[in-house]
Amino acid sequence: MPTPHAVLEGVTRVYPGTGGRAPVQALGRIDLELRQGEFFSVVGPSGCGKSTLLEIVAGLQPLSEGRLTFEERPVNGQVPDGVGVVFQEDASFPWLTVRDNIAFGLRHSSVEPTEVRRRVEYALGLMGLRDFAGAYPAQLSGGMRQRVCIARTLVLQPRLILLDEPFGALDQQTRLLMGDELLRLWRETSATVLLITHALDEAAMLSDRVGVMSARPGRFLELVETGWPRERDSRIVERTGFAEITGRLWARLREESMKAMATDSA
Repeated sequence: MPTPHAVLEGVTRVYPGTGGRAPVQALGRIDLELRQGEFFSVVGPSGCGKSTLLEIVAGLQPLSEGRLTFEERPVNGQVPDGVGVVFQEDASFPWLTVRDNIAFGLRHSSVEPTEVRRRVEYALGLMGLRDFAGAYPAQLSGGMRQRVCIARTLVLQPRLILLDEPFGALDQQTRLLMGDELLRLWRETSATVLLITHALDEAAMLSDRVGVMSARPGRFLELVETGWPRERDSRIVERTGFAEITGRLWARLREESMKAMATDSA
């Protein structure tokens, strides 16, 4: 059994009530072990707390109850060393070139300039951006801008990469190709990956395991093992087992999604 990399035990998150409103429990009890080097995706109905879960693991907000550890060290509202985060929004700086965007975080750290250059060149090559190193974000497609954001996280050499709907704004074909890039990055770096997504096919294609969450307050209903080989790409969607996995995910999610819609319209 692979070594646990991050462990959540009885984690909950309750947002305090404001303006006379009642508190909102975003997460129910979450128990999860992220395995060292695995690709783990989370799916669930809108508003179930997927992004809240990611932000708690990232140390961007505190948990209300329970315990969270990363590499056996407690995490609660403080970003741990070795964790990198990529969000859905285009977070590139429009006034910086691709190369300078990727180097931004490193240049504000204690890393030596020669090491900064080495890491940036490596990331440019890995993400297929070398020919665009001198371009500005406005000159790039949406998919390429997201590559820049991933590369900027990659150069920090995170051991745990957290991705919150990173391809949500892209068309289906581009999402599949970006998925291939992400899988290649995952294999190259041996990092543990936690992906939040609404797309069941994306989760089924990319993941070793998929966690299916309930309607709010979110909790895991099932952890689905895909059984895919580590050397995989988007051609995995052609396999007969792919439809079985996506069907299993939807069977679990359909009722929860209906609950979430009923709650939103109430």
